[in-house]
Amino acid sequence: MDSFVRFLLRLILVPLGYLVAVAAGAAVILVGEWRIGTLFDTPQPDEAALGVVIAVMASGVLLVLLVSSMWLVAAVGILFSELFAVRSWMFHAANGVVSAWIGAQLFVSDPAVNRVAHAPFYVIAAGLAAGLAYWLVAGASAGFFKPVLRPPAARAASAPPAPPPGAP
Repeated sequence: MDSFVRFLLRLILVPLGYLVAVAAGAAVILVGEWRIGTLFDTPQPDEAALGVVIAVMASGVLLVLLVSSMWLVAAVGILFSELFAVRSWMFHAANGVVSAWIGAQLFVSDPAVNRVAHAPFYVIAAGLAAGLAYWLVAGASAGFFKPVLRPPAARAASAPPAPPPGAP
């Protein structure tokens, strides 16, 4: 029964972690590269309200673009971490960077307007933020076959017995 509950928990945590990761990456791009906060810095209230509408629309479009361009690449790393119970934050951060980099390369096909090749800082920063956010939500407890929440006594009981001293 413990395995079934853990399987159901993984079915909830993995997509939730991916959505949180995409939101973290989008926040880095919106605040860092697009400087969305400058839309609100205006002395006229009508322009500030328009800035809010533009920010909401831009963030929605960016979320859809990130979800659609990075999910397949990120899914390979997530599947690997779930199958082999890789819980390292460095693995998930690297998976985020690679997913963001490949997703950005797939999204912009014209080399003349490819800003990723000229200024990759925000793509790498968004990937790091996404990978760390995924690790916080779902990656730290990754893996179906290595339960994290078992008490130490239960883990010791399932370990193979030690050979007696002096045995060959």
